[in-house]
Order: sequence, then C-alpha cells, then structure tokens
Amino acid sequence: MNTVRAGTRGSPLAMIQTKDFLSQLGHGETVIISTTGDAVQDRPLAAIGGKGLFAKEIHEALLDGRIDCAVHSLKDLETELPPGIVLGCVLRRADPRDVLILPKPVDVGNDPLAVLPRGAVVGTSSVRRQAQLLHRRPDLTVTSIRGNVQTRLRKLREGACDATLLALAGLDRLEMHLPEAMTLEPEIMLPAAAQGIIGITARSGDADLLAAMAKIEDRAARIAATAERAVLAMLDGSCRTPIGAYARLEADREMSLTGLVARVDGSFLLRRTVTGAPADAARLGEELGRSLRADSPADLFG
Repeated sequence: MNTVRAGTRGSPLAMIQTKDFLSQLGHGETVIISTTGDAVQDRPLAAIGGKGLFAKEIHEALLDGRIDCAVHSLKDLETELPPGIVLGCVLRRADPRDVLILPKPVDVGNDPLAVLPRGAVVGTSSVRRQAQLLHRRPDLTVTSIRGNVQTRLRKLREGACDATLLALAGLDRLEMHLPEAMTLEPEIMLPAAAQGIIGITARSGDADLLAAMAKIEDRAARIAATAERAVLAMLDGSCRTPIGAYARLEADREMSLTGLVARVDGSFLLRRTVTGAPADAARLGEELGRSLRADSPADLFG
C-alpha cells in the first residue's frame, strides 16, 4: 500500500490524534488542512454553520484525492457524511467526561459545580455544557470562548471568565495534568455524543485502506459511537440544540444509553436512559432519540 496521507486540522490536539492513528496503522504522513471552523474564532459555531465546518474542507480534500483519509474528534463530526465518504474506523475511547477548570485548585465535595461562586462567569462555546450548567446553577453567567485547549486556558488565566469547561480526553492526550481541573461525572454533565473517540473517515471505494483500518478498530468504541450518534441523528441536532448522549457497556454485557436534550438557557432539560444488547446499539439510539424528541418542545428542533 502507498503511503497513507491523513488529513487533519492543525491544532496540537488534532496533530496528536493523527499521530496516534498513523502509529496504529503502521505508516503514513500527516497533511494539515485549514478549516473554516478553526479560522473563524470570534463567533459561536452555531452562527457560522455548525460543527460541520470542522470537516467540510477536509472532506473536500478527501473527495478530490489530496488525502486518503481524515482524522477527527468524532464528537465534532456531523452524523450525515457526504456521499462517497464513510466512517472507516474508530479508535479506543479515552475518558469521555468533562472537567471544570478554575484559575487555581479548590477543595471540592460531591458536586464540583457547587464551588462556583454565585454569579460566576463560565466560559464555554458548547450549548450542551451551557444548558446543563444553567439548569443546575441558573445564577451563573455563561460567556462564549472558542479556540484550542491552550487558547481557552490562556483566556481563563487572563480573566476572560471565572471558570471554563473542557473535555478530559483532550487534556489527557495533550498530557496536560492540571491540578485545578475537577472531573464532572456524567450524572452532573452528560458528555457529547462520541466524546473521547477518534474517528477516521475514508472514501467508500478504498477497499484496501478500509480493510487495514478495520484491523485497528476498537469494537467497544464503535458500539458506543453507533448508539450515541444514532441519538444525535434522531434529534437532528445542530450546534444550536443542546444534546448529550453517553453509552456504557455494563458488567452483565448489556449497554446502558443515556440521552439528553435541553434549552440553551437551562429552563428545560429532559434526560432518559435505556438498556439493551450492544448488538442493538443503532436501534436503541434511534428509539431513545425518538422518545426524547417526542416529549420535548417542538421549537427546540426548529
């Protein structure tokens, strides 16, 4: 097989994730592609077209043959891929939880959100995080901050906000062990669908590469991603709709799948859990998504 050209965004985290994929594949080179989602930092994603902007230019490069595959944080990849492109494989999931970060370490009890002072300003660009935060703490103020992990931490240090929220998987992959980071259990902050999973897309007709990728796929991560992305697809979620989904494989070999939909201001939040066989991941996700949609205000999906 010729040298595999793996396309990716240029952030430090994206580069690390691509290096991880290529090391497992056994060979290849990294091709950095600029995306609109990275270039426009002064507006929320929802205002400029949604999370698909992180993949649009990369998939154009894939379709026209400039690259052979593309490496993504799967939580940022839209559920409906362009014609001719498939999710070729997913890698082992890192810790999917979110963390709350303050400028300095503090003592924390069972609920890390309780350490935030009344009226504190929390910086995040995620409507999922914002909705869950305000549902539990309506006294807080949320301000939008975007950028890579390093940029967000710099803005926190500079006083742009009193706290921020990040994905633990990203910090772990960057080997950033922050004593001021407080892990939020899924019961407090439900993760985004496929958070912590690296997904690799490829052309549907590239049989040799897809066969090579199948050998490094993580089965548990594929099951979780299938279930969680099915919830997202049924809710027709965009960056304007706060949605969370998290699947766990239990000790009895069953899967529990939790989904959530909310208003951005936290005034409405619906959360449900279903259980079933991992082999039924897609069906369980669809059923859970359909149930959440049926019992939520219609204007959430407009």
